[in-house]
Amino acid sequence: MKTDKQLQQDVIAELGWEPSVNAAHIGVEVTNGVVTLAGHVGSYTEKFNAERAVQRVAGVKALAVEMDVKLSGPMAKRTDADIAQSVENVLQWATYFPSDTIKVKVEGGWITLSGTVEWDYQRQTASDAVRLLSGVTGVTNQIAIDPSVSKTLVKSDIEAALKRRARTDAQKISVEVQGSDVTLTGSVHSWSERELARDSAWNSPGVRNVVDKMTVSY
Repeated sequence: MKTDKQLQQDVIAELGWEPSVNAAHIGVEVTNGVVTLAGHVGSYTEKFNAERAVQRVAGVKALAVEMDVKLSGPMAKRTDADIAQSVENVLQWATYFPSDTIKVKVEGGWITLSGTVEWDYQRQTASDAVRLLSGVTGVTNQIAIDPSVSKTLVKSDIEAALKRRARTDAQKISVEVQGSDVTLTGSVHSWSERELARDSAWNSPGVRNVVDKMTVSY
């Protein structure tokens, strides 16, 4: 088990190793395994990458983000209308989902996506595409998954997927299905294995919501 000091050093080192992040502007505090990031970054993409970098570090129990996005140069001059048009263009060019299924709102550079799609990968692809646009200060993904074209969720199928992807930890994960909601409980050995379990559930047809009650045991 790492001490808070060791974990802080590892997080700082990981941020410094990540080339897309300017670690000099980010402060790191750790209390009982909970990491808090403070300071400011130059884009929402940098903020997102900093969060992902912290999640790669073993021993992180939770992450609190108190960073803000301070745009400069041409990015700071983009209007919400300009950003909204760019978002619409990106979504129209994408081939992962039918056109006009996603609604867009931009306020203060913060993008909110809503609407419905058939699969979780479509929901994630939309969010990933727009967060890279210049001038964006944040993204809220409120896109829902419509299960009308999906078959009934089968518990055994999810468990089989967990065994394929999480390997030995599969038997430690319990799966409960209520309608289109999936609840995962149990323990895994790392943050990455926890993500694999969640992805396995989300990739099942018809899943609208995944409740993650898993714990990470190092």
